[in-house]
Amino acid sequence: MNSTAEDDKHGSVEQERAQDWREILSPGRLAATATLCLGVALFAFNEFFISTSLPTAVAEFGGAALLSWAFTLYLVFAILGGTLAANLKLRFGARNSLVAAAVVFSTGTLIATFAANMPTVLAGRIFQGLGEGIVAATCYSLIPELFPKRLVPKVFGAEAIVWAAAAFTGPLIAGSLTEYWSWRAAFFVNIPAALVFIILVLSIVPRRGGANLSAAPIPVLRVLATGAGILLISISNRVENELGMATLLAAALTMLYVTVQTDRRSYQPVLPSGAFMANSALAAGLWVVLLMPVAQASSSVFLVYVLERLWHLGPTTAGFSSAVMAMSWSVTAILVASLRSKDFRQSLICTGPMLLSAGFAALTLAVNFGRFWAVIPGQIAIGAGFGICWGTLSQLLMEVSPAAERDKTSSLLPTLQSAGYAIGAAFFGLVANARGFGEHASDAALKGAMLAVFGIGCVVATASLFFGLRMMRLAADSANPATT
Repeated sequence: MNSTAEDDKHGSVEQERAQDWREILSPGRLAATATLCLGVALFAFNEFFISTSLPTAVAEFGGAALLSWAFTLYLVFAILGGTLAANLKLRFGARNSLVAAAVVFSTGTLIATFAANMPTVLAGRIFQGLGEGIVAATCYSLIPELFPKRLVPKVFGAEAIVWAAAAFTGPLIAGSLTEYWSWRAAFFVNIPAALVFIILVLSIVPRRGGANLSAAPIPVLRVLATGAGILLISISNRVENELGMATLLAAALTMLYVTVQTDRRSYQPVLPSGAFMANSALAAGLWVVLLMPVAQASSSVFLVYVLERLWHLGPTTAGFSSAVMAMSWSVTAILVASLRSKDFRQSLICTGPMLLSAGFAALTLAVNFGRFWAVIPGQIAIGAGFGICWGTLSQLLMEVSPAAERDKTSSLLPTLQSAGYAIGAAFFGLVANARGFGEHASDAALKGAMLAVFGIGCVVATASLFFGLRMMRLAADSANPATT
């Protein structure tokens, strides 16, 4: 009898889980789901399309020295766009902001597609980055508006599926278009996607009245200072002299610190109240959102190169080993999104930084002892660390944010993730170069550099665990004030 009851209960839970997934794809919610996922897809597929086809454009035009700038400028202006998103949404509404941003993105795509030289491609990338930064941040802020809380994890799970699809099919599609047609076709394929996105936005995002003239003016100086800081971080990663790298990185971080402090004292701040002070659940959580991508940058930047140099793997095998992280992230995110218990999902948040730290520990051991087999579980752990907590962490930060600042918080999350990766790439580039990393470095020097990179990555991941634990404690205290 008890066994039958347990079976019935288990069957009921499974049925409810399936129902939740079906609900986000139901006729009443399909357009909203498709819109948000397509907003993510514009970024994800564009990243893989461009990274695959751009070297062919460089071969046609020349200007290989400008190749890295195509990615740097895109990232810088994507962060700028994300910084502006909350203000634009307040002033003009989500509908108008998304349509305008998609037009900017499409304009940049057309400029790059029909470019006759590399500087024109760079100009197109600037417009692409600015438009996509606004799209990504605004789509994040729409998630709690378009879906009830119980469906938000499923939306993040659906977005994880989009990322997985982009990781697998993006390079294949772009490679095929580039090889059998033209690199311009791989660029242009973003245009129909952007047009579909605009149509969906016009269909599902509510129309609002005219511009909100009472909205705060755009803080131009703070936005420009943020962009300059991120640009200096990116430039520092391309300076060969360690002292020059360290100077630029220190100047960039100082500029960002001063900008945050200025914003905190402003009458009309861009950031949520108390951001990065760690005295509230929201503030502590933002540190987690920043530090986890900082740590992840160590493997994203160097792992493929290390696999090819130390273990003499071919590009395909090394690339697949790197892609294991993305696969693990997506699969884990989908599994966590299927869990019905919100409390249980939130209890797993701190498991994410733990797994991240364990993953970098495995990479460090793999390099130290020359054991390639340890790389794969390390990559799985890193991906699972993000997958198990990222969606739930994002939802929690939206919920603990004051209602008046929810748009600021939601828009900040993808922007902060990109900033964390940029900071991490520059910082670990400095660490690696200081330890002798270089094109002609010996295997011993490369091993020493990577031990430092992955070891410090483990430390940064552990720091994110500290803030994660603090965030959970503060969130619990705010939910139960009688216990404080």
